[in-house]
Parts: sequence; C-alpha cells; structure tokens
Amino acid sequence: MRKENVWLMRPVNRSSCVRSIIPLSLGIARFSPSGFYVASGDATGLVRVWDCVGEGTTKGEYSIVNGRINDLAWDGDSQRIIAVGDGKQRYGHCITWDSGNTVGEIYGHTQQINSVSIRQQRPLRAAAAGDDKNLVFYHGAPFKFNTGIRDKHTNYIYGVGFSPDGSTLVSVGADRKIWLYDGKTGEPKGQIGEGEHKGSIFSVSWSKDSKKFVTASADRTVKIWDAEAGKVCQSWTLGEEGSSNVRDQQVGVVWPSGRSDNLLISLSLSGDLNYLVEGTPEPRQVIQGHQKSITSLTQSRSEAKAETLWTGSFDGRVCSWDVSTGAAEEADGDCHSAYVAGLASTPEGTGRIYSVAWDDTLRSVDVGARTYTGSNSKLSGQPKSVAAGDSTVLVGTSEGVEIYKDGKKTGDFKPKSTVTAVAARGNVAAVGGEDSTVQICEISNSSLSPKTDIKASRNPVSALAFSPDGSLLAIGDSRGRVLVYQVADGRLVTDRWTAHTARITSIAWNESGTLLASGSLDTNLFVWSLANQGDWLQVSNAHKEGVNGVAWLADGSRIASVGADAAVKIWKVEGLE
Repeated sequence: MRKENVWLMRPVNRSSCVRSIIPLSLGIARFSPSGFYVASGDATGLVRVWDCVGEGTTKGEYSIVNGRINDLAWDGDSQRIIAVGDGKQRYGHCITWDSGNTVGEIYGHTQQINSVSIRQQRPLRAAAAGDDKNLVFYHGAPFKFNTGIRDKHTNYIYGVGFSPDGSTLVSVGADRKIWLYDGKTGEPKGQIGEGEHKGSIFSVSWSKDSKKFVTASADRTVKIWDAEAGKVCQSWTLGEEGSSNVRDQQVGVVWPSGRSDNLLISLSLSGDLNYLVEGTPEPRQVIQGHQKSITSLTQSRSEAKAETLWTGSFDGRVCSWDVSTGAAEEADGDCHSAYVAGLASTPEGTGRIYSVAWDDTLRSVDVGARTYTGSNSKLSGQPKSVAAGDSTVLVGTSEGVEIYKDGKKTGDFKPKSTVTAVAARGNVAAVGGEDSTVQICEISNSSLSPKTDIKASRNPVSALAFSPDGSLLAIGDSRGRVLVYQVADGRLVTDRWTAHTARITSIAWNESGTLLASGSLDTNLFVWSLANQGDWLQVSNAHKEGVNGVAWLADGSRIASVGADAAVKIWKVEGLE
C-alpha cells in the first residue's frame, strides 16, 4: 500500500502535493536561497535542516534555545542560519547548516526575539527584534553585536526584513508603526504610514525588486507599500464585509520571489491561506483546512457520483474535501466550539452530514450548500459516536443512546453498560459498550429493540462498522483487536486480526465487503482480507500520534485516512484481494 497524496494544503498548481515530513511542533520553516534545503524550528528549540530533493531526509538537527523557535533566516550563500526565539540562557544563535558550528552570537536582547533577517549581500548584516522593543543590528560573519535601536518602537516588534538588494531594512510591530533603516549601516531613515493600520502589524515581506513591501495586520488588512514614497499602493480586507471576526486577523504574509504573477500569500488567524495578486481587488483563492488534530472522518456522494470527504477536528471545525482536487472548504454557519467526536452521512441523495462534539450538541450540515442547517440539538451527555440509519440518527453518549428523526429527538435507549461506539445500517443498529459487549438492535422511530448480544472480547469496544450489505459487523477494541461477526446470529467470522498495539479508532469496509481497513492510536493503518485472513497490508506511522479515521473511496482501490497530524492522506491499495 502506498501513499498517493497528502492534503495538508494545496498549491495553486494542484498537480503537486505537500509531504508530511515536518514534526507537529513546527513553528517556522524557511527555504534556503539555493532552494535545496529547508530549515525548520520547533517548540522545543530544535532546528532541523531538510533536503528538498528526494525523500526529504534530515541533514542535521541542532539545539538553539531551550524554548520555542520563533523565526530563522539563511544567509545569501545558503551556509549560515540564525535562529531566534524564547529561551532562558539565550534568545538566539548563529550556526552553519551542515555542521552546527557556531558562527556568531545573538546578544543584546532581554526578552524573546520574534523576528530575524540576514542581508543577502556582503558585507553581511543581520537584524533581530522582539518583545523588548529593541532592534539589534549585527555585523558578520561571524555575527556580532553592533548597535541596538530602542527608541523607535513603543511596543513589541513582530517583524524585520532586509530588502532583496540589501539597501533597506524594515521593522513592524504591535505599535502599528513601520520604520525604515539603511541596510548597510542600520541608521534609521524614517517612519512611514502612521495611522494606516488600525491594529498590530504582525508580518512584513519584500517584493523581489526591492521597491515595495507588504504588511499583514490584526485589523484584517494586507497592504502593499511603496518603500520610497512611503505610501500604500493597495489594500485588501479579509473576511466578511462589516465583520470583526478575530479569525480574520492577518498574522503572516510572504511575497514569493520566484513568481512572475505578483502573487502574495497571507495567513489568517483561522489558518486560511489567502492568495492575493497585486492589481486585483479580491483574493484569487482561499485555501482552507485543519490546524488541529483531525478527530473524525466520513464521506458523501452526490447523485452525479462526485465524492466528498468530511472531516472534523479538535477545535470544532468541520471541512469538506473534494476528492478529485484535494480542495477543502470549511462548513459555514453556527459551528461546533469543541472537539468533534463523530461525523455521519445520511444515505445517498438525502444530503446531510450529522456531527456531534464535546460542546454536547448534535448539528447537521447541508451537503450541497456546505453550511450548517441551524438545527442544533442539546445532548444529555458527552457524545462518543454518531451513526445514521435509513431515517434516524443515533448518538451514543455517556448517558446512553439518543434517537433523532428530522433533527428532533424521538427516544432513548439505555444499554447494559456505558456506550463507547454506535453503528447503523438500514434499520439495524449496533451499540458497543465498556463491558466489551455489542448489542444488535432493530431501529424504530423512537426506540431500539435488542435482538442479539455479542461478547466481542475482554476489552471495551472502541469502533464498529457494518459491511455494505449489512450481513457482517466489524468490531475494534481498546487493545487493538479487530473481529468480525455475523449480524444475523452473532457467529464469529474471524478474530485473527491482532496486529495493532493500541486502541482501534476507526474501521471501514470496501464496497464489495471483501476488505477491511482499520486505524489505531498506534499510528498504523492496516487493510485486512476477509477471504485470506492471514494476508494484510500495513502502513507504519501513517499519522504521527495516531490514526483517527479511515474511509474507502468509491473506486475501491484507495483509502482516505486522517489523524492527529491534521492531515488527510489518500493511500493506493495494491496486492490484496
């Protein structure tokens, strides 16, 4: 089984994909000027250098500070890196990328450093700025303190940057000020744009011709500036007109140097990437997705057989993903405010996705409009799982199973033990419990009628899935076992699948009912063959810190998976029948 795609985010050219090689605690990443390497900094103070060619192997790992890395910069020769952040003994350090040898000391700051930039021409210069309102100028190499400028900014400095030609340095900060300096001497040239931004300025980036730069602000705007005239050339306001949503604050911006179309990319606090083109008033494109652990996965198909994945995450966000393009869209409307515990799609053609979350609500999304319907139901307890039958929706909570029809609660079911998982197919439901028992029930509008009890294992049930024809039930438990039973009489079909080493989080059948996929907290993804029970496929470390959802795509040869790494991955299944 091989990985076909990773939908962390998609570039304008959707034919390429982004590999998930960076650790979850990543805080910053920068390409080297040569384009052959990427340096990343994480929350532990570690800088890693990655090869951009081939498999993305790590070329070096270096401890810089004993805290978070906030920013880093390469020199023009792609030899030296300055990394800065929030440390205790020091706030930054300069090293060679290939050996980690010290080639300068970053001193002169009394609080965390937020931003650093290196002049790409000789003589080498560097500038760093942070929470102490101090911009420090360094001469190199090796880099050493030259001067500190404390009287220009009156609040935190969030961004500094040398122009590509090295003539000018710019700084921006929480005081909404923009200061320009001589790139060689560090002498202040003057302040520009006073009063233009109405909120903190978080980021700045230069155009490749060094004549303009762009800023991103908490006032939800991105502005292009004429560096010589000190005037705004163009401004975009992101988010809905007239709103003041904190999620639309612009916290980052970059003006890519390798493009000819004047594309800029800004980052919203929500995590959205906004593709802006100079001279056009509206974003060309907005890239959406998840920034937190993806906790749930389901799928829907339109009457035209177009296939869509639906995902929910730790922060309550629900997104739809077009399988053909990898494009994501966040569901609009009155969304969840906490961990999404489950998603369920109604039968094909009915057009609803039901979601439950730790805000203790059941909500529904209109599949066609990609918006919440406004039908919110308060649950009696914390939800564990949700399933949709032909005409009813079942929600497993800490208090039992709640039954809904057309968005209204019609009944309850109290199982023998605490509910851990629910599944439904047609008018049949399965309810798994802490006591390792699964109850097979008939669904009516207002109740569940128990028909068969299955004592699945000695461990609590953690996942359930009916085969497409409803004749088989797959059961996953908290110790990593996957079992299959006949629904009609509770007869065991197989209990051989024990390769997982942690709780099963999700199970999914292919449409023919011959193969079964399972995901687990052990980070692994397995595909099992019902006909040849001793044969299986395994993907180790499919998702860092755990696989939280699996689903088969309609073609029967691909699997979608989601996990704690906030990624949606598509896998090609080969060599198993």
